Amino acid sequence: MNILLVYPEYPNTFWSFKHALKFVARKAAHPPLGLLTVASMLPEDWNLKLVDMNVRKLRTRDITRADYVFLSAMDVQRESAKDVIRRCNDHGTKVVAGGPLFTTAHEDFEGVDHFVLNEAEATLKPFINDLQAGNARPVYTSSEYPDISATPVPSWNLIKMKDYSSMSIQYSRGCPFDCEFCDIVLLNGRIPRTKSSQQILAELDSLYEMGWRGAVFIVDDNFIGNRHKLKSEILPKMIEWMKARRNPFSLTTEASIDVSDDEELMDKMILAGFTSLFVGIETTSEESLTECGKMQNKNRDIIGSVRKLQNKGFQVSGGFIVGFDSDTPSIFDNLISFIQDSGIVTAMVGLLTAPTGTRLYKRLMKENRLSSKFSGNNTDISTNFIPKMDYATLVDGYMKVVTSIYSPKHFYKRAKTFLRNYSPQIQTGLRLKFEHLAAFVKSVFILGIKEKGRSYYWRLITWTLFRRPRLFPLSIELAIYGFHFRKSFDSLSEGRSAPQTG
Repeated sequence: MNILLVYPEYPNTFWSFKHALKFVARKAAHPPLGLLTVASMLPEDWNLKLVDMNVRKLRTRDITRADYVFLSAMDVQRESAKDVIRRCNDHGTKVVAGGPLFTTAHEDFEGVDHFVLNEAEATLKPFINDLQAGNARPVYTSSEYPDISATPVPSWNLIKMKDYSSMSIQYSRGCPFDCEFCDIVLLNGRIPRTKSSQQILAELDSLYEMGWRGAVFIVDDNFIGNRHKLKSEILPKMIEWMKARRNPFSLTTEASIDVSDDEELMDKMILAGFTSLFVGIETTSEESLTECGKMQNKNRDIIGSVRKLQNKGFQVSGGFIVGFDSDTPSIFDNLISFIQDSGIVTAMVGLLTAPTGTRLYKRLMKENRLSSKFSGNNTDISTNFIPKMDYATLVDGYMKVVTSIYSPKHFYKRAKTFLRNYSPQIQTGLRLKFEHLAAFVKSVFILGIKEKGRSYYWRLITWTLFRRPRLFPLSIELAIYGFHFRKSFDSLSEGRSAPQTG
């Protein structure tokens, strides 16, 4: 059996880092971890090839040589996925589709021979058995949240690691919280399911033995969902592993803001090599937090929590949303002030949308306020429902937020605030590479000479050289991120369109 695994193309989004990757000659931020894991579950005598369309083109001969194309995608990849299906249909190659996009909306797609939905640990084996027996069904689905303690190491041999700026692994699935707008509970449940320390070390070993040195993203929905196991088993083993190899990786993950309440947990994460955290902050409005069920963020000093994390040695990225029913026009200025004061350099601000099947989606359907499909694009100026705030006011306010916080003046000021608060505790064993020098030279030319806000670039790197010289490489990295974010938001005004009732 010749199997072609295809990962569709991303549009240019906030998290694509498309414009930043050019500085380090990488093609994509992260590899398709889901497909690589599925590949490791397929029969050993099958011939496998993977095409990540974010790093190379999908050729017609790749399609025609395959018996089946296995396609996995997220919502933001919808249009590219449809194009892949069409091309496969044109050449008579059968399509097997799975992943978050198809799990929540497989009825929207024609031309797919078999849908293998939900989690592969529950649905892939029955499909393979039926396929080999010659009686595969059109749809395989399961309400089970399967045990992932036997999930194999991803098939890293199917990609070229040098195409990516970071590798990825997964420790757990599920989140104990149930925010109204989030589809994590819908896809992965509220009880976190975890891998063993042996599995995690095996995955780290695999990356290390493949020669990877650098960033590793632990893609969990909420890494701290099971704190006891983390503190008693996983992190101590990771600390030993990292220390024995002189800290070859810098780790990034996602966690809820209450991680800042647990000193032991933070300390162990730092010792294990964690340098960055993405935190869902969402809003400065207590009313909007109540509305969406983000109770873990209520009644706390969020800026104080962020600063505590920064002082511990974490770079904190934040997710923010505008367009809640409880939002008033004051939310926009409040959000700008919060983001600037917090020193959150990477602040992803999006308009509220309702992912298919979420509690928000179901509520808005009852209220007859849904207007279009969920795009999954966090830099797309549109909502898929009728907001309570005047739409023009909402979009104008949103544009004010993103153009303000990513203007050179505000961005570089915020970067300096972060660098003042940041106190890294652990030095990684990563060595300076030619690509780092090349990125610096490009930053000087593009950000320090060509860009209009170049004076702010020079102020930041001069300040860093004299005040925080140890953080100079990081200041260059942040400046490059800022360039990507500005470029990503440049075309936002072209996408304005008012939603229609549906």
